[in-house]
Amino acid sequence: MVRQNKTVKYGNESITSLKGADRVRLRPSVIFGSDGIEGCQHSVFEILSNSIDEAREGYGKVIEVIRHKDFSVTVRDYGRGIPLDYNENEKRYNWELVFCELYAGGKYKNNTGENYEFSLGLNGLGSCATQYSSEYMDVSVLRDGFKFSLHFEKGENIGGLKKEKHSSGETGTIIKWRPDLEVFTDINISLQYYTNILKKQAVVNAGLKFMLFDEESEQTFEYCYENGIVDYIKEVCGDKGFTEIQFYEATTRGRDREDKPEYKVKMQIAFCFSNEVNLLEYYHNSSFLEHGGSPDRAVKNAFIYEIDKYIKSLGKYNKDEAKITFQDIQDSFILVTNSFSTETSYENQTKKSITNKFIQDAMTEFLKQQLEIYFIENKLESDKIAEQILVNKRSRETAEKTRINIKKKLSGNVDISNRVKKFVDCRTKDLSRRELYIVEGDSALGACKLGRDAEFQAIIPVRGKILNCLKAEYDSIFKNEIIVDLLKVLGCGVEIKTKYNKDLHTFDINNLKWNKIIICTDADVDGFQIRTLILAMLYRLVPTLIDTGKVFIAESPLFEITTKNKTLFAYSDKEKNDILSKLNGKYSLQRSKGLGENEPEMMWQTTMNPMTRKLIKVVPDEIERTIQYFDILLGDNLQGRKLHIEENGHKYMDMVDVS
Repeated sequence: MVRQNKTVKYGNESITSLKGADRVRLRPSVIFGSDGIEGCQHSVFEILSNSIDEAREGYGKVIEVIRHKDFSVTVRDYGRGIPLDYNENEKRYNWELVFCELYAGGKYKNNTGENYEFSLGLNGLGSCATQYSSEYMDVSVLRDGFKFSLHFEKGENIGGLKKEKHSSGETGTIIKWRPDLEVFTDINISLQYYTNILKKQAVVNAGLKFMLFDEESEQTFEYCYENGIVDYIKEVCGDKGFTEIQFYEATTRGRDREDKPEYKVKMQIAFCFSNEVNLLEYYHNSSFLEHGGSPDRAVKNAFIYEIDKYIKSLGKYNKDEAKITFQDIQDSFILVTNSFSTETSYENQTKKSITNKFIQDAMTEFLKQQLEIYFIENKLESDKIAEQILVNKRSRETAEKTRINIKKKLSGNVDISNRVKKFVDCRTKDLSRRELYIVEGDSALGACKLGRDAEFQAIIPVRGKILNCLKAEYDSIFKNEIIVDLLKVLGCGVEIKTKYNKDLHTFDINNLKWNKIIICTDADVDGFQIRTLILAMLYRLVPTLIDTGKVFIAESPLFEITTKNKTLFAYSDKEKNDILSKLNGKYSLQRSKGLGENEPEMMWQTTMNPMTRKLIKVVPDEIERTIQYFDILLGDNLQGRKLHIEENGHKYMDMVDVS
């Protein structure tokens, strides 16, 4: 049968455009960067930005925010109040331009000095986009002796502009709105977001007070830094710095390109050095630059250049030693920059990075000049900085060599059966079926090898009690042949973080060669200890395998009950008693032998057959309790272990062979 394709007309009428609120409601990620919680958070920041811009112009010193229980938000400022009345120039009401028109606002002429010289919001999108994306929005403005009120629902104004006399003399803007779940997939913005963003804004707007009330917890928060970024660095560093805080400030003018307009730039930079704390934050026109951009490049260029030059002048580099990197500086560095400009090129509407070439060049040159003077005038501090950064550098290089050696040990796609002694692979390459049995010793290897299904079940033996990975150092762990062999067979690498190199890892779960990793040991004290040590190894080196449910324990039976017609197996005393209570004839009862003494048929039936075996999935549902018990039983907490044994040891006396 030949299927006829349906003819679809594609002509002039096929091209459509989104109009009104649909421009935001149907495509929120275009404006806010996401239709999820991050986009919803950014919509809040757009309203907050307008109040901050007003306060920075000198109108109002307090901004109040309420996080309501129903996820609605209120932002109030004490500025001049948004102009909402009729605009003769535009022949429209200002409230329409501000709340219903994208790319409209009062900040486009900031470079001429008219309004908002250094503004957070320049694109004329924020108030309108947030209104369009709201379930409802209520706006109240006090100015010119009047109270102006507006109400919106799902992007549409209801009732027009209401204007009434107001004689209190107060001015300002109050906006309450609820982000719409028809626009965003999540509107439950956490309290942490509000505390974080308001604190950051207090840091970079010296003297401006932010007050937050959280209806859910009934908590009130207040943030104000009279001296801006200097007070913030004092708070972060405390008494942990080994240099004094430096603060540099400058204002300049320039252009990104000869044919581009000249604009004004103001720079504030504060920093110190510490062995215990590090911080690197960039702000521009009050916006936190998560991805940095121009200021980040300027700081890195200037500090690497001047510190490298100073180390060379002291003759501190070893022969043929590579020069420092910014990572070596950052490990002991606390720095905050706070820049402003009348022209800003943001990477996108979310304002997480700026790209202005002049800002980068101006900040780089200014910092180089100031640092050169600093290193000349502060010899004692400068020598400390140079010594510490060289320590950081050499520690990083040692860690990097360790990482490369580990990677060499664990990498490669050669057939692992050729590289790991006594490993027995399975035939299938289907990752959804492959199972790896980690068994106890060579005798168990033999029994499991004969009892398994060679199509999908592989086996690797561990020889004796493996290293306690919760106490051992990484050097010892990766010299241990048993552990390295296990990691090679797993194939996914390791997850490691060290003090000096947080990138020290080779883990990729996509390289895992198994669907199930099954720990299979004897049901006795030694078997339980070996099982625990294997779990400790996985917990420390590849915890994601536990998090993703890849690790299992194969229960081996405690008792073998033989009757005239069949053999039954019990995995606990209760199960044994239940079976015995149902037997009528004669039977023999014996405690199960070790895995190595089992017949292949018994191994298959009790431990390896997916239809009859009992597997326990290792899950991280009580991770804090797990950490506590690993620390007590396997860690360095000797006193805790002693107390635990004194209190609980009697429960396990029946497992101890006292003969």
